[in-house]
Amino acid sequence: MHAVPDEPPDPRERGGSDALGAILTACARGDEAQFAKLYDATAPRLFGLIRKIVRDPAQSEEVVQEVYLQIWRQCTRFDPSAGSALAWMMTIAHRRAVDRVRSAQAQTDRETTYDARQQAVPYDTTAEDAHRELDAERVRRALRSLTPAQRSAIDLAYFGGYTHREVAALLDLPMGTAKTRIRDGLIRLRDTMGVEQ
Repeated sequence: MHAVPDEPPDPRERGGSDALGAILTACARGDEAQFAKLYDATAPRLFGLIRKIVRDPAQSEEVVQEVYLQIWRQCTRFDPSAGSALAWMMTIAHRRAVDRVRSAQAQTDRETTYDARQQAVPYDTTAEDAHRELDAERVRRALRSLTPAQRSAIDLAYFGGYTHREVAALLDLPMGTAKTRIRDGLIRLRDTMGVEQ
């Protein structure tokens, strides 16, 4: 019994590989009808291979489309002396499927990393609060080491937010004296706190 000429060759039949090679050669010349035959003859095998690797049916169908697009674009590269047409096509399908799995895994890894970075890191604020309280106590002790004149000038300038000119006016002092008290007070604070570190 002879096959109908328009019927696609079964790659499992004897001579099927040669027939696929001939179809690929016709595709390389831009014969779209032969490409349709190629698809009909090989799609179940390629889809089966891709489905085993990718697992997801929808993604497997996408990969099949990509594979046939690549076959159409690269069919001029097929070399019958290097192997069968089906083996060449299966190699393309295998590589595409593996690429899709790797791409999906990389995407999952990126999302996991992103999610991990977005999570607030829980930490105990007790230690931070204790350090802040110790620092405040050191500052209070250092302030107590100042003379009353220095302390009042520094209180107004740094805790009251007044300018040097305003400190001088509030304390009824010449501007130079107010600046000197603030400068001397800061030096004493620095020396006192430096000793305590």
